[in-house]
Amino acid sequence: MSMMRLQSGFTLSKLLMICVVFGVVAMLAMKLVPEYLEYYKIKSGVVAVAQEANSNPNSTVADIRRGFERRAEIDHLKNFSAADLDISKEGNRVVVEFAYERKVHLFSNISVLIDFSGSSAD
Repeated sequence: MSMMRLQSGFTLSKLLMICVVFGVVAMLAMKLVPEYLEYYKIKSGVVAVAQEANSNPNSTVADIRRGFERRAEIDHLKNFSAADLDISKEGNRVVVEFAYERKVHLFSNISVLIDFSGSSAD
């Protein structure tokens, strides 16, 4: 009795399908990762200026906004400014909040809308 050896491996159609899936994932990553990096830069700037304001009881809203503008300039934030910050006081703590949305064009007539929000109290 002869044993038949089964062949295994990828067919050309499977290989093309895998390449398409990886291509779509790579395209999404290239388009969306910069937006999330910008969000984390904004978040870290907000937390830093809130900590500075909490350590200095004489800080004004204008001082907090100027501090954030300096950080935004260093981090090269082009689409977000200190005017977009909501600054309030809860008890003895200064809380800085922000919320914004970004529309990221993917291809043809398909886009992704991302809502970002954060707070120094998180």
